[in-house]
Amino acid sequence: MSLKPRIALLSVFVSAGLLVAPAAQAAETRAATVDPRPSTAKLAFELHKLAALSHGKIRVDKIGRSNEGRPVWAARVGHGKTRIQYVTQQHGDEPLGTPAALEFLREVGVGNSAWARKLLAKVTVDIVVRANPDGHERDWRYNYDPDATPEYGEKGKGYDINRYHDPAVAPKDNPATEAGLIQRRNAAFKPDIMVDYHMQGRYQDASGKEITASTLWPTNPGVKPSDVDFAKQIAVVVQRSIDGNGGYVSQYPGGSYQGIARNGYGLLGNGSVLIELSLIPEREQQQIQDARASMLAIARAAADGSVRTVDPADADAIPPRGPALPGTVEEAHEAA
Repeated sequence: MSLKPRIALLSVFVSAGLLVAPAAQAAETRAATVDPRPSTAKLAFELHKLAALSHGKIRVDKIGRSNEGRPVWAARVGHGKTRIQYVTQQHGDEPLGTPAALEFLREVGVGNSAWARKLLAKVTVDIVVRANPDGHERDWRYNYDPDATPEYGEKGKGYDINRYHDPAVAPKDNPATEAGLIQRRNAAFKPDIMVDYHMQGRYQDASGKEITASTLWPTNPGVKPSDVDFAKQIAVVVQRSIDGNGGYVSQYPGGSYQGIARNGYGLLGNGSVLIELSLIPEREQQQIQDARASMLAIARAAADGSVRTVDPADADAIPPRGPALPGTVEEAHEAA
C-alpha cells in the first residue's frame, strides 16, 4: 500500500477512536524495541501516524527536498512562548537522534496527560527530523551532490552539511542544499534553544570509563558571552538527564568554525548545543532513550524556567572526552 492511502486509512481509524492508546499502553510502546534506522518511507509514515494520533497537536511539514528529491520533514508540537528546535541526522550515518525524535513526539504529543498539556502550553518544539535523507540512504556522512567540489565534504560525493551554517551565507546561496533548508526553518521559527543531534565513536574518560554521549556549547569567539552561558546551562541539563538515565556524558572537543551549526546558530543568539551519541551497538536502544530523555529534559527545564537557574560554570566541570576505547576505530571525522 502506498504512503498516502496508508495515512488516509490511519486517519479513519483515529477518527473512530480505534488507535488511541491509554497511557499504560503508550508506556509499553516506549519500552518496546525502537527501529534505530527507519527507512525514508517508514519515517514519513510514522510522522504522519503520530500527527493523526495526536488529533492535531503534532503538525508535520515538508520543509523542502534533498538533492535527490527526497522530502526533508519537520514536526512541530506545542504552542508556548519558549521556542525549542531539535535537528537530527545532518550526517546520514549518524542515525539515532531520528528515532529519539519520534519517541519524544509520541511521549508529549499523543495522549492527553496533564503534564504534557502543561508542558505544551509553555513551549513550542520544532524538529527537523533527518536533515540528510540522501546521506541516510547511502549510510554516509555527506549529502549527495556528484558535482560537489566542497571545502568541507568530498569531491564527487557531497557536502558535509554541518559545515554550512555560517550566518553570513544566505540560504539561497548555500551550496549544501539541506543546510539551507535548516537555515530557513531556523530563521522562520526563531528558536530560543537549538540542539543538534549527532553520533561519535567509542571513547573513554581519563579513568577508562566508557562515555555514552558528549555535549558542547558554541566555541566561536563571536558568540555573545550571555548566549554561551545559556548554552552551557542547557548542556548541564543534557548531562544531568542522560547521566540520570544511566548514561555518561563528557565534553565534546569541538572546533570554533562559524559554519558548524553549534556555532552558527549561537552567533544568531540561539542557546545552541551539540549532542553526540556514542556508537555502542550493544547499547543502541538505550542510546535512543537517552536522547529522548535529553529532549524531554530540555523542554521541561525551558518550560518551568529551571534551565536559567543552572550555574553555567557547572558545564566546565563536565569531564573531557578522553581517548578512543581500546580495540575500536577512533572517529575519523572532523570535530562537529
